[in-house]
Amino acid sequence: MAADKHIRFDWAIKRLLRQKSNFGILEGFISELLMEDITIQEIIESESNKEYSKDKFNRVDILVKSSTDELMLIEVQNEREHDYFHRMNYGQAKLTTEHIATGENYDKIKKVFSINIVYFELGQGEDYIYKGRTVFKGIHQNDILNLSQSQKKVYTKANEIADIFTTYYLIKVNKFNNIATSTLDEWIYFLKNSEIKDSFKAKGLKEAKEKMRTDNLEGYDKEEYDNYIKTQRIKMGEIKTAVFDAKQELEKIINQKKKIINQNKKIINQNKKIINQKEEVINQKEEVINQKEEVINQKEEVINQKEELINQKEEVINQKEELIKQERQKAEEKEIQLIAERQKAEQKEIQLVKGMKKDGMSIDLISKYTNLSIEKIKTILAQ
Repeated sequence: MAADKHIRFDWAIKRLLRQKSNFGILEGFISELLMEDITIQEIIESESNKEYSKDKFNRVDILVKSSTDELMLIEVQNEREHDYFHRMNYGQAKLTTEHIATGENYDKIKKVFSINIVYFELGQGEDYIYKGRTVFKGIHQNDILNLSQSQKKVYTKANEIADIFTTYYLIKVNKFNNIATSTLDEWIYFLKNSEIKDSFKAKGLKEAKEKMRTDNLEGYDKEEYDNYIKTQRIKMGEIKTAVFDAKQELEKIINQKKKIINQNKKIINQNKKIINQKEEVINQKEEVINQKEEVINQKEEVINQKEELINQKEEVINQKEELIKQERQKAEEKEIQLIAERQKAEQKEIQLVKGMKKDGMSIDLISKYTNLSIEKIKTILAQ
């Protein structure tokens, strides 16, 4: 039997999953992720997670308080956000400070779980589910800092220090390969495809399969959901158009840069030819000097008899040596100029690569448009 199409999770979490009658769906997802049975005590409303039908950003937050008094912030992000890690950090810090009363002891601080579902490439890694915990590791002994026995009595819910601090979960939905090998994978499949297969057995999905069917929507909810899907499609179209336009403009810039580079190469080759010609002239002059020195050596006896003539000839030789020195100096100056031009071309190349990387292009795409090797691009970006 084919899988039914269901309501998108990011929309449902703003409306359907806030209802107490649907807590079982959200409990199932959290339980599968944390690998322990979770019971939701309440959905906590705050300025950061209230529902707005005309949100400017695709940001969906829901703050859950479990029966064990733990806070679980679930956030779904559809659009790329480069500082998303900072936002995760801010979100857990804000929760920690909001949920402790003035004057209360620090042991009253609630445990926070930050669960982040993103639909874009975030960070660099091959997995699609990441878990982050705070661990204190010794610099010298390389050991892990643990709670003392007396602290374990104070922190009754913590077996280790990491249990006190925020635990992060990062689900990169688009990285999932659509092959569900576990009950948690079944949930990720649903998050990515909005489909629940009959064979899925994950906690909460059976209830979601019935309550989150799109054909269950009617009236205002159906209209709102249809508008949301339409808005998402429009935004996706706008993003694709912007990417296409950016690629066209980038190709134009790359072609202009290639033209400039080719012109610079031509100038460099011309300068090389001039330098080679001057070096050849210098070598010829040196050969002439060597020949004249040999004649001088052969006629030492005549030179001794004609000191005045020798002095005159030595003066000529000195003048020629000065000319050679000047020619060499000119050649060195040309070589320095050539090196500077090469460095300038390399700097332009570095600026081009870093600019393309800043614009969000991958290393492979940069290599394609610049004809540079991936190794050279990595070297430039590492500078």
